[in-house]
Amino acid sequence: MAKKQKKEKILRPHAEDAYAAELEKLKKIDKRQKPANWQMSPWAVVTYLMGGTLDDGTEIEPKYFGNQRLIEIAVATLVTDRALLLVGIPGTAKTWVSEHLSAAICGDSKLLVQGSAGMNEDALRYGWNYAQLLSKGPSVEAIVASPVMKGMQDGKIVRIEELTRIPSDVQDALITILSEKVLPVPELSTEIQAKEGFNLIATANDRDKGVNELSSALRRRFNTVVMPLPKTLDEEVKIVKTRVEKIGQALDIPAQTASIKEIQRLVTIFRELRSGVTSDGRTKLKTPSSTLSTAEAISVINSGQALAAHFGDGVLKANDLAAGITGAIVKDPIQDNMIWQEYLETIVKERKDWKDLYRACKEIIN
Repeated sequence: MAKKQKKEKILRPHAEDAYAAELEKLKKIDKRQKPANWQMSPWAVVTYLMGGTLDDGTEIEPKYFGNQRLIEIAVATLVTDRALLLVGIPGTAKTWVSEHLSAAICGDSKLLVQGSAGMNEDALRYGWNYAQLLSKGPSVEAIVASPVMKGMQDGKIVRIEELTRIPSDVQDALITILSEKVLPVPELSTEIQAKEGFNLIATANDRDKGVNELSSALRRRFNTVVMPLPKTLDEEVKIVKTRVEKIGQALDIPAQTASIKEIQRLVTIFRELRSGVTSDGRTKLKTPSSTLSTAEAISVINSGQALAAHFGDGVLKANDLAAGITGAIVKDPIQDNMIWQEYLETIVKERKDWKDLYRACKEIIN
């Protein structure tokens, strides 16, 4: 008898698949008014993002740790005819929030346009199947719909990542779509009219090189929500710990859960170098060119856990973190390296119980 083949594990399932049980539960108990083509009410969408305990005792896992009012504003924006723009430095959960908003609202987070410097208008409007175009000429069948066109046709949420990396003349292709809710197809003397439920969530940051400012005409079509960094050390530690555990399970990293002590030390370093002052406010620090975001902290811990699991005893230690910390901080080999070494000598070296981390980091640098 043939053995059953083991089902291959998806490395990163879409939000609507990973949290299908929670979404179904919320849809079942949700009795509040739903906007047209939304699968749940705005209240249920916010509950899905922020987490909580339902009346029957079901626990909804928090997807976003932060100010609930920001998520409420984002959801309320999508109820109207205004598009939503999530702005913040890299690593402030803009993409994460946009994916989960789409999953909760329309059950489909896959209508995604990834912005890039080389993008053309076809990625936002439509393209052509050239074999059909050559044989039959312009026709509806020859059109290759973009995610934006599909979202308009189906009444769904469309996501655009890194809007400010898209060239300005291509960005402006969105103006007619967002203001008139139509997508002209001049080759066929027709247009695609958006169905109820269609809207757009864009993300942008102004820290990367090659940023293209939005025109005032396009910016007016968006309601902007600024995604902040975590306010407190405890809040950021909680975010890192939660995400590290989730990602570790997905990657089958056999290391023990990273200790709170190591996460706290890493997050403290990132927060101090980010803000330019030590946590006690006594010492001013030089700030490196790297963003040192929460997302980077998560990456450093995951990398450390992989080292501990495969080349150590499975317990995350200072020497497992050292390479990741140095790599995250030192982006400019001259300026950032000087800043990092100065921080090690004046801050890390002098802290009680941080000697192991100091020695591990110095070994990497030297």
